Amino acid sequence: MASNMARRQSVSTVEMRDRDGAVRVLSIDELNEADQALAAEFGYKPVFQREFGYWSSFSFAVSISGLFSTIATTFSYPLSAGGSASAVWCWLISGAGCMCIACSVSELVSAYPTSGGLYYTVSHLTPRKWVPVISWVTGWLNLLGQVAGVASSEWGSAALLLAAVSMGSDFTYSPTVGQTVAVMAGLTVITGVVNSLSTFWMEKMTKSYVIFHVLVLVCCSIALLVMSARAGTIHTAKYVFTDVDGSSGWTPTGWAFLFGFLSVSWTMTDYDATAHITEEIRDPERKAPWAISLAMLFTYLAGWLFNIVLCFSMGDMKDILASPIQQPVAQLFYNVLGKSGGITFTVCAIIILQFVCFTAMQALGRTVFAFSRDSLVPFSRVWTRILPLTGTPILAVWLCVCLCVAINLIGLGSYTAIAGVFNVCAISLDISYCIPILCKVCFGKFRRGPWHLGKWSLFVNVWACIWTSFVTIIFLLPTARPVTAENMNFAVVYLIGIIVFALIFWHVHGKKFYTGPIVEADAPESPRPSGEGKREKDVPV
Repeated sequence: MASNMARRQSVSTVEMRDRDGAVRVLSIDELNEADQALAAEFGYKPVFQREFGYWSSFSFAVSISGLFSTIATTFSYPLSAGGSASAVWCWLISGAGCMCIACSVSELVSAYPTSGGLYYTVSHLTPRKWVPVISWVTGWLNLLGQVAGVASSEWGSAALLLAAVSMGSDFTYSPTVGQTVAVMAGLTVITGVVNSLSTFWMEKMTKSYVIFHVLVLVCCSIALLVMSARAGTIHTAKYVFTDVDGSSGWTPTGWAFLFGFLSVSWTMTDYDATAHITEEIRDPERKAPWAISLAMLFTYLAGWLFNIVLCFSMGDMKDILASPIQQPVAQLFYNVLGKSGGITFTVCAIIILQFVCFTAMQALGRTVFAFSRDSLVPFSRVWTRILPLTGTPILAVWLCVCLCVAINLIGLGSYTAIAGVFNVCAISLDISYCIPILCKVCFGKFRRGPWHLGKWSLFVNVWACIWTSFVTIIFLLPTARPVTAENMNFAVVYLIGIIVFALIFWHVHGKKFYTGPIVEADAPESPRPSGEGKREKDVPV
C-alpha cells in the first residue's frame, strides 16, 4: 500500500480550468477532495481509490467490447442469417442504433457518476412514488444481464481455447461439452483471482489492453487480406457487399437478414460498465462518458472494417460454417493463415476475450457492491465488505464467479440453451438502459452533467428506445426454421424468467423495505446548480 501511495504522489499536480476558462494548477489532494465531494453529493461515502484516468478509462471501455474476440465468437450469426452482406450491412445499421444507446448512457453517466450506474439514475429521473419499483426492476435486469454477459464471454473464451487445441491436433481432437464447461470454470476462477487485486493493479493492466488489441486487429487484417489474395481465394467487392445467402430457413430473405444484428449488439453492449467503476475514476463526470462514447465509436468503425476484411478473406462460407470446431472465424484463420497462423490469432482472441472477462467482472463486482449498499440483493452486508489489503469488494467478486459458473452449467444439458445466454445478455442490458432513458424523456427531471448531447439529446434518446424495442423483438425469435428443440431460442425464456423473478422478489420481499437507492453519507446533499451542464467544481483540461 505504501508503494501505491508513492506512485500516486509522483504526479503531484493537475491543470484545471474553471468556469470562466482560466487555467490553474491543483494538487492531487485537491482533485481527490473534489471527487469525494461529488460522491457525497450523490449520498455515498468514498470507499475506493480513484486510480483511473483518461487513458485507462478509455482502455477499460474498449476492453468491454472485446471487438476482435466477440466478432470471432458471433460471426456465424450474420453469415447464417444472410451471408456476407448481412455481416457488413447489419453491423453498419445496428451499430448506428447502438451508438445512440451509448451516447444516451454517456449523458446519464455524466450527470450521475456512481457505481450503481443507470439503476441509480432512476431515483433522480422518476417521480418519487415510482422510484422503488422502477429502480428495482432496472437494477435486476442490469445485474442479471451483466452476469449473463460475463458467463457467455467465459464460455466463448473456453470454446476458442479448445478450438486452438483442436487446430494443433489437425482436428483429430474434438472437444466435448463437458470439457468446455470445465475449461470455462477454470478461466472464470482466473478472472476472479485477477479481480481480487487492488484497483491500482487493475488500472495498470487495463492501460496496456487497447494497444495490444489494436495491434492484433491491424496485423490480423493485413495477414488475412495478403494471404487470401496470394491464394486467389479473396472475394470481390460485389460479393462482399451484395451477396445474400442465408441458411436460417426464414422467409422472406430480408427478414432473415435482420438476424445479423445479434453480432453487433452483443459486441456493442454493456455500455454502462465504465459507469460501475466511476467511483474509481478521477473526475468521473467527464472522463467516464468520454471513455464510453469514444470507445463505442472506435468499436463501431473498427468492427465494421474488420467484418469487411473477414468477408473478403473467408473463402467458402459454407465451409467455415460447417467447421468441426464450431468456430467459423477460427476455421477461417486456419484456412487462410495455416496451422501456425490460425493458432496464433486464435490465442490472441482468447487473450483479448479474457481481458473482456476481467473488466466485465470488475464492473459486475462493483455493481453487486453498489446494489448491496442499497440493500437490493440478499445478504447485502456480506457483499459490501471491503478487503483492507486491496480496497476492493472481494466477496462480491467471488459471488459473481460462482454465479457465472452456475449459469454455464446449463451447457451440460443443451448447447442451444446456453446460446440463449448470448442473446439475453444484450436484451436484458439494453432494456435496463432504456428504462432510465425513457424516464428522462417522459418526466423531464434530468439536469445534465458536463458531457451532454445538447439539442440532439431528445432525438438520440428516443431513437435509442425505438431501436432497442425493435431489436429485442428480433432477438427473441428463433434464429432458424423450422423451429425444433435443437434450434429454439431460449432467450425469451430467460428474459421472462428475469422479469418474473424481479417482480415476485419485489412483492415478496422488496416492497416491504426497499425505497430506492439509500443515501448513507453524513454530509447533507449538495445542491446542484440550475444551469444546464454546469457544476461549481472545476473542469480538468
